Amino acid sequence: MNVTEQEAKQHIEQLRTRNIPHLLVKKEHFLTFRHVLVQQEDFKHFRGVAQRGGDVIYYYMDEPRS
Repeated sequence: MNVTEQEAKQHIEQLRTRNIPHLLVKKEHFLTFRHVLVQQEDFKHFRGVAQRGGDVIYYYMDEPRS
C-alpha cells in the first residue's frame, strides 16, 4: 500500500494540531511523505527521528529547529 500525497497532508495536519503525539512513517512511504512535508511553511517545526530499518518517527515541536 502506498501513501498518497493527500494522505500525507492529512497525517501532517493531525500531527500539527496535536491530534496525534507522533507519526511513524514506514521506510517505503518516506519519500512521498517527505516530499509533502518540505513544502509546509512550518517545516522546521517537524522533527524526524530515524529508526533502525529505515522507518522515521516524526514529532511536532513548539520551537523550530535551526
